[in-house]
Order: sequence, then structure tokens, then C-alpha cells
Amino acid sequence: MSPPPRLILASASPRRQQLLHEAGYEFVVRPADIDEDAAASGMLPSEAAEHLALQKARSVAPLFPYDVVLAADTVVAFGDALLGKPADAEDARRMLRLLSGTTHIVITGVAVVHSAAGLTLNTRVMSAVHMRQMSVEEIARYVGSNQWQGKAGGYGIQDNDPFVTRVSGCYTNIVGLPMPETRRLLAKAGVVPRG
Repeated sequence: MSPPPRLILASASPRRQQLLHEAGYEFVVRPADIDEDAAASGMLPSEAAEHLALQKARSVAPLFPYDVVLAADTVVAFGDALLGKPADAEDARRMLRLLSGTTHIVITGVAVVHSAAGLTLNTRVMSAVHMRQMSVEEIARYVGSNQWQGKAGGYGIQDNDPFVTRVSGCYTNIVGLPMPETRRLLAKAGVVPRG
């Protein structure tokens, strides 16, 4: 009998790794290398998150045909505008000024690919986040802390003061990996947490 497939995480995100560890999964990290801006060009945010997750999973899957590859992509939707990861501190400042005092949607696309089994599963999860009004000084202080780096919309809900006053929907989705949906997709692919 062949051994069960390993779980390959196609992401370098420390937040996704932490969520999987806390849920009891054992996995190997092999980040996907795709041009996210080009791959999602012209798409609505809800389409882009799911499309990017699928592209990431498919780019890593050929390297691990007998294993299960998990990929995710999180974007912030402000109306029809897609806010990904800020390019630099000025971009983070721009995003935070835009989101200050508003409600926006955080969308995470999740994809699971098991090449040998011919299995591809994908979904997206949306959560609403309300931010309080932020002063110019607060935004400058947060951007100066560099906590915005690598985070869609230029903030992390798990940071010390992400200015979030209310959340509707899945909290782990906002962190970057909606665990209820992720568990469901992984179980369909034959991957379960240890113990």
C-alpha cells in the first residue's frame, strides 16, 4: 500500500504556516513563484483571489505529483478595486488612508491540487472588516513599524493595533487561510491533521 500523500504548502506566508501548524497539519513549504499582478490583471477581486490560488497550486503541483499541494491568495476588495500587498511604504500608506473609516471585504481563494489523483479543488471565502477612522500620525506609526509588509491591504488583523473594530465572517480568512474551508478541501484530498 502506498503511503498517504504529503501536504505541500505553496506559500511562504508565516501566517498560513502558523494556522496549519495550530490545526495539527504536517507539511512541506514550497512557495509558488508567479507574477501575481500579471496573472490577475483585469479581474474583479473575488475572481482574482481564487484564480491566483489556483495558479499557485498548479505551478507547484508538477514538482510533487504524488502529494497534495495547497495554495491560497488573499486580497482586499474596496468596491471593485483590488488591494494586494503594498509595493512599498508609500503604497501601504495609500491603502490605509483609503480603508480608514470604511468597511471592506477580505477575500481568500484556496486551491488544492493532487496531480496523480487528477484532483483539483478550489473555493473562495469572503469576510467583511470595518476599520475605525485613523489619523495621519497613526498611519505613519503603523507603516513605520513595517508590520504592513507582505499583507494584502497593508495591514494584518493579528497585529498589535490593526484599527479593526468589527468583523463579519471567518476570522482565519482575514489572517490569510480560511481554516474551515481549507480542512474540508484537504479532507477531500485525503489529508487530515495528525492525532
